[in-house]
Amino acid sequence: MPATKARSTDARRSILDAARQIMAHKGYSAVGLNEVLAQAGVPKGSFYHYFASKDAFGEALLQTYFEQYLADMDRTLAQPGQSGAERLMAYWQSWRETQSVDDCQGQCLVVKLAAEVSDLSEPMRLALMQGTDAIIDRLERTIASGLTDGSIAIEGAPRDMARGLYDMWLGASVMAKIRRNLGPLDTATAMTRRLLHA
Repeated sequence: MPATKARSTDARRSILDAARQIMAHKGYSAVGLNEVLAQAGVPKGSFYHYFASKDAFGEALLQTYFEQYLADMDRTLAQPGQSGAERLMAYWQSWRETQSVDDCQGQCLVVKLAAEVSDLSEPMRLALMQGTDAIIDRLERTIASGLTDGSIAIEGAPRDMARGLYDMWLGASVMAKIRRNLGPLDTATAMTRRLLHA
């Protein structure tokens, strides 16, 4: 890769990383591009060299977030020597640990941005939908694996259970922010065990 292209890629990545950290705390609309560029160490005025519009920037932000999130999720769900139930519960435990009430360190972008940007930007809404569908796909496969190995027992289809669990955990994360404690996530953990008979 030529040096100029590598620098351009690095600068773009720096902008996205900085935005992820800031927006996880402040939201999308409350953050100005100058704040993101300053934290990224990228000169003001060069934003549109890397992104065609703020919508394109938001879409790229969510796509890179999901790429990393899904890679982390795949590592958790691929632990050898564990049943489907154990792998699923490890994922939910990881979710609980990264949803710190005071400092989510960029791990809770869906929780922070979903309601806000879904009404503002169709490309960002679609990026959120594609990313969350990919999460649900992985949950569905792991539930199916747990049914096969006998560590999980559910009523209904694995896809419906995967979607219901994800929706419950997303709602619990929002409630944890409202209550400023992790109680809703503890409730979600108990309900998950009950629903999976794990």
